[in-house]
Amino acid sequence: MKRAVNDLIVSKTFDNGMICASEQAVIVDKEVYASVKAEFEAHQVYVVKAKELQKLEDAVMNEGKYAVNPAIVGHSAMDIAKLAGINVPEGTKLLIAELDGVGADYPLSREKLSPVLAMIKANNTEDAFEKCEAMLDLGGLGHTAVIHTENEDLQLAFGLRMKACRILVNTPSAEGGIGNIYNEMIPSLTLGCGSYGKNSVSRNVSAVNLINVKTVAKRRNNMQWFKLPPKIFFEKNSLMYLEKMENVERVMIVCDPGMVQFGYCDTVREVLARRKNDVKIEVFSDVEPNPSTNTVYAGTKMMVDFKPDTVIALGGGSAMDAAKGMWMFYEHPDTSFFGAKQKFLDIRKRTYKIDKPEKTQFVCIPTTSGTGSEVTPFAVITDSETHVKYPLADYALTPDVAIVDPQFVMSVPASVTADTGMDVLTHAIESYVSVMASDYTRGLSLQAIKLVFDYLEKSVKTPDMESREKMHNASTMAGMAFANAFLGICHSVAHKIGGEYGIPHGRTNAILLPHIIRYNAKDPQKHAMFPKYDFFRADTDYADIAKFLGLKGKTTAELVEALATAVYELGQSVGIDMSLKAQGVTQQTLDTTVDRMAELAYEDQCTTANPKEPLISELKQIIVDAYNG
Repeated sequence: MKRAVNDLIVSKTFDNGMICASEQAVIVDKEVYASVKAEFEAHQVYVVKAKELQKLEDAVMNEGKYAVNPAIVGHSAMDIAKLAGINVPEGTKLLIAELDGVGADYPLSREKLSPVLAMIKANNTEDAFEKCEAMLDLGGLGHTAVIHTENEDLQLAFGLRMKACRILVNTPSAEGGIGNIYNEMIPSLTLGCGSYGKNSVSRNVSAVNLINVKTVAKRRNNMQWFKLPPKIFFEKNSLMYLEKMENVERVMIVCDPGMVQFGYCDTVREVLARRKNDVKIEVFSDVEPNPSTNTVYAGTKMMVDFKPDTVIALGGGSAMDAAKGMWMFYEHPDTSFFGAKQKFLDIRKRTYKIDKPEKTQFVCIPTTSGTGSEVTPFAVITDSETHVKYPLADYALTPDVAIVDPQFVMSVPASVTADTGMDVLTHAIESYVSVMASDYTRGLSLQAIKLVFDYLEKSVKTPDMESREKMHNASTMAGMAFANAFLGICHSVAHKIGGEYGIPHGRTNAILLPHIIRYNAKDPQKHAMFPKYDFFRADTDYADIAKFLGLKGKTTAELVEALATAVYELGQSVGIDMSLKAQGVTQQTLDTTVDRMAELAYEDQCTTANPKEPLISELKQIIVDAYNG
């Protein structure tokens, strides 16, 4: 207490209280109030009597302007007392006015820039904090707040709560705010108040803030990348790798109910049973189409209880995406779904990062030829509360092993094969025209496109091992491409309206893709932003795809239209009704949801890699066009 009183006197008498960081009021706990008051009086501090308070207020404050009277600035406590008509002992250092509160009703609680200090009693810590906050709100937001206590928890609580850029502890405020004497702050008489006080800086202003620093920034393409799972196995019976895979003792299989029902889960069990070591197996088979956060959390709980060293995702995109989410939360329980779903321009520079997994190996075995999730760092999860699909993206989600074994796709129904096959085509085309496409991804995109046009119809209508295997390879190759080049607005829109209208994802992509091609090929109203994308070229990129497929056209526009038409006709040939209307969406449903769907699509992560930046109104028109087909 003695030190605190001494510090207050040191601060308020320095330069006669003119330093802006000096204390304007001291808030004192009621338990020590009398002792603090006595300590002040013992050091030639005059506590103004109640009958003298109005005189001091009239002398110190200019109430018409709610500010200090300029006539007292720079004067001593003796001079101010004389001006106020108050008799004080010779040598008085400081005048204290006891107040009952803070605010307009207590003018002396305002900034006074003089050796005049308000003193206010606090009933408890919360009351003291509230009064301190009121003092800051009255005219000191962002500036300086001081606490005198040896309780470190209280020091921290005060610092976190007060809206001041300088939180001083056990320090004279004037000298402490100026810096260097009582602490290591930069010495300065100009103290920034940050956004609290509507300043552009929050630190002590120094020469650094007065120097003009010029920066010449040359255009540079950021270092690009090509990342895939460390191991990718393909061909029939490549599942046999599980016999030889190292460090496999506790396996959790994540799948949908169909994988158990149709015996695929048993197929995996049989291979694991042929290992030389005993393998304990747990199965989570409750993954639904468009997996939700609730499902992910349920699977994560099973992982926590079972403690696997290997996770095997068996199924289509839903099972693999759900397993990625479970894997993420199992490895790092403090991961935030809200943080993980945030958008970014560069996946390597995202503000929210997911740490690399360390507990388990992650194996993906696709049983449909569509999502490519077995080789991508993406997982699409539906928020259980909002029912909005969010694509999570981080290379920490990339599987360790992908097993692309066509034995698992031989019995896939024709309609599912058609839907997932058109998803493959969308992945391949969107990754080819993406602003992030590179020489390393485009070859994969083109080969996947060709395989789809060559084998999808046969894979649907008269399936055999060759056609199903080629489509399975196309799916993974397209996944390898878009894992590094990313996608575009076809997926942005499909993520939103597929979930809203209950249409399978691949089918939604098929319906949208011809309209997206035509839209993207037109000169943009807003150009895409990416340093490697030198100029708009989506039209010529689409034309290149058309040429690669042997489509006819004399001009770029004709080739673009030929590609859009070919996509439409391929969708029809595999049994897809190429309109949202034909999928059961009513005009009334469209009218009540289209605006929200367009806004959500614009916010989707996939939008950032599209070859031109869409307007929300343009996305709305695409949805309307896709409704009619």
